[in-house]
Amino acid sequence: MPHVPDRGLGAARAVYPGTFDPFTPGHFDIVDRARRMFDHVTVLVAVNDGKRPSRPTAARAAEIRGLLPAGWGNVSVVAWHGLTADYCRQHEIRVIVRGLRNSADWAREYELAAMNESLDVATLFVPARPELAAMSSTAVRALRA
Repeated sequence: MPHVPDRGLGAARAVYPGTFDPFTPGHFDIVDRARRMFDHVTVLVAVNDGKRPSRPTAARAAEIRGLLPAGWGNVSVVAWHGLTADYCRQHEIRVIVRGLRNSADWAREYELAAMNESLDVATLFVPARPELAAMSSTAVRALRA
């Protein structure tokens, strides 16, 4: 596992990647919880070849910036086209934060975490709060239609 400085998790920077199409209350909650654990959290609005987002990456990133409270000075939002591990290496970030809603998320995310671990980037799984666990971007899009 990558070394986290002796000052604890608060001494580290983390990235929270996702398609965020749209950014849900569950995503908001994960960012809020992560920003309390780390000195800085980057919300990495990414391209996922397996998904067809409803809006361009830059538009989703701009929307998220507008949703985050002004007082969250240790959170930034970046649009990214590439592997999360590449972003982490380029910016010397050693931790990826991932939210988990259920066992299906765990199985999928565990495989990604193992791959990222081999690239010297750790993954911190943050379980969804029970009241938010049933919510997904797919469900929110369906409700909007």
